[in-house]
Amino acid sequence: MSAIERKWYVVDADGVVLGRLATRVATILRGKHKPTFTPHLDMGDHVVVVNADKVHLTGRKRTDKLYRWHTGYIGGLREVTAETMIRTHPERVVEWAVQGMLPKNRLGKAMAKKLKVYRGAEHPHGAQQPGPLPEALAPRARKVGDR
Repeated sequence: MSAIERKWYVVDADGVVLGRLATRVATILRGKHKPTFTPHLDMGDHVVVVNADKVHLTGRKRTDKLYRWHTGYIGGLREVTAETMIRTHPERVVEWAVQGMLPKNRLGKAMAKKLKVYRGAEHPHGAQQPGPLPEALAPRARKVGDR
């Protein structure tokens, strides 16, 4: 059996809607963009997302959407709006959106490890020579009001 060829892709999240970005990234992590896609095998590539702090949310999600997590201590349930979360932890927002679109098993956790998200435009993965996404998979940045 031959080794699976893995590529590295870089995605710029500047002005891209969070759901569209997460869908495209999950497609690459699962390997659905390859003609040899097999549902229960890890065929996907690595993805580096930059400018996570400039991701766009539509509608009233910025104020109405809530992120919840538990710290593990008594009374440790935390609840924060999406606006606060994007300001403080934009990497976590993108990671959680992508993880929501991956399988909920060990294979999904292995796929999520191939995702690297960074707040700014700089990333330390230059040695892997990440390339831009193919046009068919690239999420399109849409301006507010476009339909």
